[in-house]
Amino acid sequence: MKNYTITTFVLLGLTDDPELQVLIFIFLFLAYILSVTGNLTIITLTFVDSHLKTPMYFFLKNFSFLEISLTSSYIPRYLYSIATGDKVITYNACFIQVFISDLCGITEFYLLAAMSFDRYMAICKPLHYVTIMSSQVCRILIISCWMAGLCILIPPLILGLNLKFCDSNRIDHFGCDAFPLVEISCSDTRLMEQTVIICAVLTLNMTLTCVVLSYAYIIKTIFSFPSVQQRKKAFSTCSSHMIVVSFTYGTCIFIYVNPTAKEEVTIKKVVSLLIFSVSPTLNPFIYTLRNNQVKEAFKDSIKRTALLSTK
Repeated sequence: MKNYTITTFVLLGLTDDPELQVLIFIFLFLAYILSVTGNLTIITLTFVDSHLKTPMYFFLKNFSFLEISLTSSYIPRYLYSIATGDKVITYNACFIQVFISDLCGITEFYLLAAMSFDRYMAICKPLHYVTIMSSQVCRILIISCWMAGLCILIPPLILGLNLKFCDSNRIDHFGCDAFPLVEISCSDTRLMEQTVIICAVLTLNMTLTCVVLSYAYIIKTIFSFPSVQQRKKAFSTCSSHMIVVSFTYGTCIFIYVNPTAKEEVTIKKVVSLLIFSVSPTLNPFIYTLRNNQVKEAFKDSIKRTALLSTK
């Protein structure tokens, strides 16, 4: 984003209504606290509980880290803006916000695909699961997810660094995002817009194909189980991940593929807010409430903490 005259941007946020701002602040503050607490709890449990040292929880731990990073890239800054009335963000801070949020967001899609592959191996290839999904393979998959996210981000990032901002510095959003920045740029942004769309569609297609194929084989395998109890257990193992995948892909497809969403700025901002606040808040509860192992690990950690506090 080559800067000619503008050194700061003004984030317009969601609304100028003081009463609505108070409600939004309370909602976002509570959602952020719950999100960070819930995801940190999952990360802590996977470190301290020996029963959770499996590939499934290794991926979940990394997913929780991404969720914390994603929501922290936007929500604290917006809360500060509402509380102080300071809507100004510096050029460098805006660029850093775009980079962190986009990198975490893209990496999350590849991680969801890796988690789908893990569930496929656990249910469809149980005899080879431990051998194939070794700790080294899991680490390679995580690194690959981050590298894929970075590679997808680099082309639009390079083009974004060359955007010129001449007259307007008012971003119609609660944070710095690619499309609002493109709208106020005085450069020819057609290549930038096309690149962003291509990268978004490429990411969605690649990861969604992996997810769909994995779950197609998983469902086929589950229905071949002779026992109803075995089917229920297998479905319960995958149901949490399927819910998270549905919400994540659904909201992003709505923003990037639905042409109406690009015209309705308010709707797009609200959906973005759901991605950065509601989704990271709900995900820990989705994974824990439907997972007996996590619930047992949580109870055991509380008991150990209580015992240590009484000594």
